[in-house]
Amino acid sequence: MTAEYKKYILNFKRPSGTSRGVLTIKETWFIIIHDNSRKGIGECGILRSLSIDDRPDYEEKLNWACENISLGKEKLWEDLIEFPSIQFGVEMAFRSLEAANPFELFPSEFTKGKDAIPINGLIWMGEKAYMKSQIEEKIASGFNCIKLKIGAIDFDSELELLKYIRREFSSEEIELRVDANGAFAPSEALEKLKKLSEFELHSIEQPIKQGQIEEMANLCSRTPLPVALDEELIGIFDVTKKEKLLQIIQPQYVIFKPSLIGGYRGTREWMNLAENHGTGWWITSALESNIGLNAISQWTYTKQPHMPQGLGTGSLYTNNFESPLEVKGGKIHYNPAKSWEFNL
Repeated sequence: MTAEYKKYILNFKRPSGTSRGVLTIKETWFIIIHDNSRKGIGECGILRSLSIDDRPDYEEKLNWACENISLGKEKLWEDLIEFPSIQFGVEMAFRSLEAANPFELFPSEFTKGKDAIPINGLIWMGEKAYMKSQIEEKIASGFNCIKLKIGAIDFDSELELLKYIRREFSSEEIELRVDANGAFAPSEALEKLKKLSEFELHSIEQPIKQGQIEEMANLCSRTPLPVALDEELIGIFDVTKKEKLLQIIQPQYVIFKPSLIGGYRGTREWMNLAENHGTGWWITSALESNIGLNAISQWTYTKQPHMPQGLGTGSLYTNNFESPLEVKGGKIHYNPAKSWEFNL
């Protein structure tokens, strides 16, 4: 058994805004395992400036993982504890290697094309008119759950966008989520959440920056709308520390990005703890290519989630890999009649 790694740059169709800046490209890495005539493909979906493993020795660690691939997935996962995106890439590559079809990691009604996963329609930050046009497009294409990135433009303009949606659609017709990506200062967050709550939102993701545990706990205890932790989970490797975080903050929801929290195994740890605490959850992709999105979507389906997931990022790029993944009517589908094209 041997393994190699390759870098790939994904190009956004349109610059996409977050509270941390505008994205035009997305760097990603692939681990490819060879075992006789069989091949396994895994994606290491690092997010520069957000992933805990955004370190100068990242490529060196990738190389080490490939040179030591014979250690197996469990031992490698433990040795790669500080590199969650590589953990996931290794897990994915082994799962792909073991599968009858290297792209069908978790055979199910989803991969047969007989069932689909409800997802939210993602609205990127930008000028008010651009955000409004995205909202109209998502609703017209069948989404009944919309997620808006907020925190980069004027807050009053963002409130106007929410007011515009609620004038047209009730909370029964369109579920609204917002994601602040930590943009609010702790001193202003509660007041902003009160204003946001007037629009009957489902939740707000990461209202203040991660690492402010007491402030976040205070916010979650007083908030007029449900708070979902996102970035807060990044960089916590120890199960005891994960448990302590949930005990102190007591969020209403947690959001799992497998590429940022240690793949399937890391996500399962968080999921078990959240369910023990009665905390809701959903799973989100983290701007991976269709290779990573496929691996996350197939696994997510096996968990039979009860609410829309965050898996609608496959159409963002001009040079993504052709795949059976399709977004239709507010759901992500797997069309087995379509084939994969993975060329590096």
